[in-house]
Amino acid sequence: MANTAIQMTGVGDVDNNVSRTPVSTRMSFSSPRRGATVSFHNINYSVKMKSGFMCKRKVTQKNILIELKFLDVLAARKDPAGLSGEVLIDGAPQPPNFKCLSGYVVQDDVVMGTLTVRENLRFSAALRLPKSICQQEKDEKIEKLIQELGLSKVADSRVGTQLIRGVSGGERKRTSIGMELIFDPSVLFLDEPTTGLDASTANSVLMLLKRMANSGRTIILSIHQPRYSIYRLFDSLTLLLGGRLVYHGPAQDALDYFSEIGYICEPHNNPADFFLDVINGESTAVALNKLYDIEELDQEQLSSSLKGIEDRLVEEYKTSASNKQTKSELERIIQGKDYSKRPKSRTITYSTSFCHQFNWVLRRTFRDLMLNPQTSLVQIGVMIFLALVVGAIFFGVKDNMSGIQNRMGALFFITSNQCFSSMSSAELFITERKLFVHEYISGYYRVSVYFLSKVLSDILTLRTIPAIIFSCVVYWMIGLKASAEAFFIFLFSIILVSYTATSMTLAISADQTVVGIANIVINMIFVFMMIFSGLLVNLPSVADWLNWLKYLSIPRYGLVAVEINEFIGLTLCDTRNTSGLEMQVCTTGEEFLSEQGIHYSTWGLWQNHLALGIMTLIFLIIAYLKLRFIKKFT
Repeated sequence: MANTAIQMTGVGDVDNNVSRTPVSTRMSFSSPRRGATVSFHNINYSVKMKSGFMCKRKVTQKNILIELKFLDVLAARKDPAGLSGEVLIDGAPQPPNFKCLSGYVVQDDVVMGTLTVRENLRFSAALRLPKSICQQEKDEKIEKLIQELGLSKVADSRVGTQLIRGVSGGERKRTSIGMELIFDPSVLFLDEPTTGLDASTANSVLMLLKRMANSGRTIILSIHQPRYSIYRLFDSLTLLLGGRLVYHGPAQDALDYFSEIGYICEPHNNPADFFLDVINGESTAVALNKLYDIEELDQEQLSSSLKGIEDRLVEEYKTSASNKQTKSELERIIQGKDYSKRPKSRTITYSTSFCHQFNWVLRRTFRDLMLNPQTSLVQIGVMIFLALVVGAIFFGVKDNMSGIQNRMGALFFITSNQCFSSMSSAELFITERKLFVHEYISGYYRVSVYFLSKVLSDILTLRTIPAIIFSCVVYWMIGLKASAEAFFIFLFSIILVSYTATSMTLAISADQTVVGIANIVINMIFVFMMIFSGLLVNLPSVADWLNWLKYLSIPRYGLVAVEINEFIGLTLCDTRNTSGLEMQVCTTGEEFLSEQGIHYSTWGLWQNHLALGIMTLIFLIIAYLKLRFIKKFT
């Protein structure tokens, strides 16, 4: 068995010819502070792979790690299902909330781009430090951290988004590191911290990590093909091939080890590149050890050759002195204790209360909206423009038969527009999925806090305000019933339609990862709802086996409500020429509503609002449950 123990190490893998060099930095034992010892024992990790459709679906098990370790496994961010073995911290089992006690910097920097560097750090401090620490102490800690990370010059600059120019890549990465260091974790994990950085910036980030390691902090990281100036910073090196260990030990001894087993690094070759070449079977040293020319091999022979190299590397390490020393160290750590039967659990703990979290997350969400003009001001501008166009088309409707058609057309368009405009909320939980998952499993806030903050901010700024502006413009331009009561009922109906449509959009998109797919599904549903809204087809004439679909139509409830509100008490007259005689033909709004199969009593009006309210509540519950139970492990 390949057992491995580390004081401070980095991980990576080389699987299916995808190269990744695992490296690490380790603290100096002479430093005044001692980092935590992270050890891992007989780690195995497998996932279930599904293939086929319906009754022919097959489930196979794929081994990802074989008696080894992995960065997400060490950080307790892998689904415990399919995981065996044990990760110990200073010889003791990982606590269930270890992922909340350790720092984890993901590969893609997940920080709020509209906020400044200092504001992001302050947000992390507010939610990850206990309330027993006063704000002054938190601010002092933030300023000290800014100084240590070299972010003083950009502390008040926005981090940056696709539309907002922000700090450099290295400064963004250091901000992500600072978000994790704010609560002084015992162990800091980093997943490829140099991704997307140029050579100079990557070197500065790793120098920063080296200084932190030398000051007595346990740092575990994976890195992709570092240059030599970065590689020589590492103390411990771990190499994986096909989920199995092929080397673990001092980084400076790695070349000597591979030389002993027959793989000699050429002069001036980067050791990190050399290791990857050996593992992938592409090294000159590998080619020289073959009895035949690799170019003459067919695909089956090539696969067999690479498999032979893999098996040899694994077996060579199992019998190496380095592996024996590692086993001896592991036995000293566990001292005969058996943790293998201890059930593995993952829990999330919080340093602050629900109200405190809600206050900070809601403030950040509103600030993000205000600093994103394309999501707030642009939508309001579009609504005003659309209201002017609709008002101009239906301007000053008459109290005659043509006025019925114009009123119905205007009311139908207004309610349908509220539904389709709500589709912009489909990206509410999708665009920030990585940010939410990272912050949630790190113990920043509860799911309910994030959900309520996002929903409230979206409803108030992007649904309520645009709906009020749109209604105020279009209602009076069209010339609908001129009374305050009728206007406010109309406004309430339109806002409620917007809320319900938005809630349905959130319920559908909450567990999606691609906005386009969610939009297609939502758009198709709204089209069917629009057909059963009551204008395109006379609902009483629809067959019974299809007529029930009208009860699922959001625009139908809104259209019926505004129709009752508008046509009650309305008299519409036309002058017709019959046999040379002009006659005035009149009809009442109540008669028109009866022809449409609409009950225009007081209950007939308010039952639509009740139905929309119930639908809104149901959709929001579905959206929350989807967000609550989406896959949060990697």
